Parts: sequence; structure tokens; C-alpha cells
Amino acid sequence: MKQYETCSRQFHEVKVLKKYPRQETQATLYGTQLHEQAELHIRDARPLDLSFRFMQPMLDAVKDMPGRKFTEYEMALTIDLVPCNFKAPNYWVRGIADLITVDDDNLTARCFDFKSGSNKYPDTDQLTLMSLMVFKHFPHIRLVTSGLLFVLKNTVTKHRVERSQEDALWWRYRERVGRMERSYETGVWNPTQSGLCKKYCPCIGCEFNGGH
Repeated sequence: MKQYETCSRQFHEVKVLKKYPRQETQATLYGTQLHEQAELHIRDARPLDLSFRFMQPMLDAVKDMPGRKFTEYEMALTIDLVPCNFKAPNYWVRGIADLITVDDDNLTARCFDFKSGSNKYPDTDQLTLMSLMVFKHFPHIRLVTSGLLFVLKNTVTKHRVERSQEDALWWRYRERVGRMERSYETGVWNPTQSGLCKKYCPCIGCEFNGGH
């Protein structure tokens, strides 16, 4: 959805037509290793490898929080917002939370996402969506506090969603998805020119790219 809102032409060529398969980079491989280290340390108490021990204080802080811990927790919902299997053919939205802590006594949950990149432009939209899915998968929860844990920068971007906000927030997502659906129906995928076109966009055939 974010890619569509940035540039629907790019979304169409990359995600729909699949003209440009995703290439692994050193950064993405490192991010995968980092997430695996965090998961095994929290779930199985496995010691961190030497090169990842800088995460120890941040991981210990979240491990010490009260409640049941769920690592790499898969959540999916149908279009009617009913929980379903992560690989169900009729899923409408899904996501994987790096860590969810459920405090049953206080009817609260915490949802965390580990970030290996820059904290310059933190985006809490993903935290909102994950919090909304937590409400559906854990119906007794009344409040979700969440955070983007930028482990390389040792900073946290915090977020908060109350159950009373649930309906209004879901409708905002439905409106955004509706715009995507109209592009599918009409076949109109207009490009959006920005400063990222030439350097970062893979769609070299677009008039705003002009090749690399």
C-alpha cells in the first residue's frame, strides 16, 4: 500500500507485473540475521553472536516486560476482519510481529518491530496496523502500546492505540485500499514524479526515470 501511494506506476510494474524481482543486498541480509538473532535470544534464551551483542540491553529490556511473549507472530484477517490462517487464500491483510507481549492481567499488549536501518524518518503506520490486528487475535486486549526499535541507533519510536479507536482506523485503511482497487478496475496506474525517481526506482522505462 505504501508503495502504491508513493507511485502507483512503480507498484504496478514491481508488484503486479513483477518486472523487477527483488534483489537481496548486504543491508537486507544483515537485517534478516539481526531479526533471527533477536528471535532466538528472546524465545530460546540463546546467547547473541559476538557481532550482535550490542543489542543485549535493548533486548533484555523488552524481555523483562511482564506478560506472555510471542516472537515472529503471524497474524492474518479476512476482509470482514476475522482472524484466519496466515496462508489462507481469502486473507485480506496480514503481518508478522517481531515481538508481542500480552499482559492478560492488565488487558494490555505491546508490539515491537526491530529495525536495522536509519531512524531518521520513523513511520508508525505499520505499528497502527499491527496493533489493530492484535485486537482481533487477542480479543480481550483493550490497549496496545508499540514501538519501532532502531537497534543500531539505540532509539525507540513509540506508538499507542486504544480499542475505542479501532473502527475509525480500520475505515481509513479501507479507504486507502479502495484507491488501489480502483486502479485495478480502471487499469490506470499514474506515475508520481519525485526526487527518488532516477536514483532509487527500478522502473527504467518510466518517463520520469530515464535510465540509470
